[in-house]
Amino acid sequence: MTPRRSAGPSGGFGPRKEAARAAELDAAGPLTATRDRFVLDEDTVYLDGNSLGALPRSVPGRIAEVITREWGELRIRSWTESGWWTAPERVGDRIAPLIGAAPGRVVVGDSTSVNIFKAVVGGIRMAGKGCTEILVDATTFPTDGYIARSAARMAGLAVRPVEPARIADEVTERTALALVNHVDYRTGELNDLPGITAALHSAGALAVWDLCHSAGALPVGLDARGVDLAVGCTYKYLNGGPGSPAYLYIRESLQERFESPLPGWNSHSDPFGMEPGYTPADGILRGRVGTPDILSLLALEAALEVWEDVSIEEVRTKSLALTDFFLECVNEYAPPGRVRSVTPYEHRRRGSQVSLEAVGAGEVMDELIRRGVVGDFRRPDVLRFGFTPLYTTFADAERAAWVLGEVLREQADRETAGGSGAATAAGPPAAEGPASGGGGDGG
Repeated sequence: MTPRRSAGPSGGFGPRKEAARAAELDAAGPLTATRDRFVLDEDTVYLDGNSLGALPRSVPGRIAEVITREWGELRIRSWTESGWWTAPERVGDRIAPLIGAAPGRVVVGDSTSVNIFKAVVGGIRMAGKGCTEILVDATTFPTDGYIARSAARMAGLAVRPVEPARIADEVTERTALALVNHVDYRTGELNDLPGITAALHSAGALAVWDLCHSAGALPVGLDARGVDLAVGCTYKYLNGGPGSPAYLYIRESLQERFESPLPGWNSHSDPFGMEPGYTPADGILRGRVGTPDILSLLALEAALEVWEDVSIEEVRTKSLALTDFFLECVNEYAPPGRVRSVTPYEHRRRGSQVSLEAVGAGEVMDELIRRGVVGDFRRPDVLRFGFTPLYTTFADAERAAWVLGEVLREQADRETAGGSGAATAAGPPAAEGPASGGGGDGG
């Protein structure tokens, strides 16, 4: 897309200074060709893959085949002849390398919420005697906290919210487990999975991780780090589609001790025996519950084909380059004092999104979307931009920052015309990292 000239940060007309550099980065950078594996339109900059990933081109044809032949012609025979019955663990093995797990440690099915319930209750049942509490990430996505509290009430345990950075200091011998988000959904901060896991283990507690905002965006290393249990959705960076099934990871050495609170017939050692008593299957199969959601599950399986010949390390490298570049462009294009980054600048603390505090953030995001830049808004004042390296380009990042600058300049002009003066609610640039207007200390 040819860069257009428009009002610059100083109010005059000037070029989009970073557009040429974006083109150079796209030409030289990794993962440029993988964009063609997705259904995208060139008129829209899609930076909401941290909420819903784009449609992989492989999915529509595969689902048509499932509906027309496997369901339409083979019908019940497809449970065996088309591999429907084994899909939960087969698709789990496709996800496993992306989260650092060996085969046989991931099963796909149910929602993220259901899998969190299974993981937390299962973890409580494996905890040592005398445990009286579970720790919950104090910044967690709300559902995680709701479910953890419900599970704790059922088990007669207390729940203690703790900031992730404080877990190592707060865990005690009375702690059964901690449920922690790998990436903060609001700020994009990456929590210390290796360090927190090690601290929990040193106190005899289990580590349960929510990977919704990290799987498919950065290396996780579940096996290498000794994580006990993990859950995650598949509709964000894994591009499985709206409401696609979630997954459950159980460390191999814990699988025979894992006791699911939802002992469905699909996890029975002899599911077609229809016995009144429950005997769990061996291994990861005991993480299953009921009949798999075949249409969504097979759509996810087709979506995972986009990962062929892609390493998660390459994805992480491009993610950091994209978010660095976006923040530099925001610094260049946005008027001073209008936005502030709440996403850490340090690479070791950053996921694959950039969150910016802004005055009137809800209205700003509405206008961005109207102009073809799709991110999202989190109350009260956060603009979120998700960067999915398999299809997000540096040109996307530059255009998004430019349009954001336009919207913020117009907002400032309206305020000035209305006599309200310069905006101050967004606050000064964060000392942590880059912010708009040249006041930040990074880029």
